[in-house]
Amino acid sequence: MKFVVAVDMEGIACAYGPFGGGVEDSFNIASVRKQATREADAAARALFACGAEEVIVWDNHGRGCSLDYDLLDERCKIGIGATVDTRYPILDNSFAGVVLIGYHARASAENAVLAHTYSSVAYQYIKVNGMELGEIGLDAAVAGAYGVPVIFVSSDDKGVAEAKSILPWIETVETKQSFAYTRIVSKHPKTVVKEIFAGVQNAVKRLAEMKCFDIPGPVDVEIRYRRIDAAKHAKSIDMDGNPFAFKDGYTRTGKLKKVEDILVRL
Repeated sequence: MKFVVAVDMEGIACAYGPFGGGVEDSFNIASVRKQATREADAAARALFACGAEEVIVWDNHGRGCSLDYDLLDERCKIGIGATVDTRYPILDNSFAGVVLIGYHARASAENAVLAHTYSSVAYQYIKVNGMELGEIGLDAAVAGAYGVPVIFVSSDDKGVAEAKSILPWIETVETKQSFAYTRIVSKHPKTVVKEIFAGVQNAVKRLAEMKCFDIPGPVDVEIRYRRIDAAKHAKSIDMDGNPFAFKDGYTRTGKLKKVEDILVRL
């Protein structure tokens, strides 16, 4: 009974962004960091209450150092920092599940707060085998390649809908409603903490029903950039060692051995 609790920031209760900026530019970023930690802690405590032997809270927003670690349950281990080599440096098939806390909708999602896919300034979308995937889908696919299911997602209403469309078996908590990239109506932070604690427990009780989101390789990848110069100078290399082809001025395509290789080439 080992679990990873992966924590992003944009889907946290009361998290939003100002015009032209990201969550880091919001005026309430200090409280959002604490709330992200409380939501992660609620998930971890729920896992321990269900008999987890090990819980790794993975701080995966931005540069991987966003949480207030003193607010986490002392039984947790903590993953800090970022790497270009792999999305889950500690994950293997000995883990029972992954919990996604504070995730957000993909880049093209309409009226979704802080919607993006890995970089709000770099990419218009990322497609795998013709299907657009955001961070929820791509992270679930990487976990699935290790034989580990995503069992729970917390996000805004748009992110929850996206998660259920590709991971219909999961438990979810909706932290807020999105009305625009910069506007939300959020649940109270304490309410969200309580709901996450209960939701993660329900997910573990249903562990036998959870499935892996596995996309076998090789995979066809299409990355559409926001700027023509970014697309032109992108260093994406396909499985044969060749640069990604140009579909048009903004879009590069190529074939990779496995889904996780996308994250190395962004």
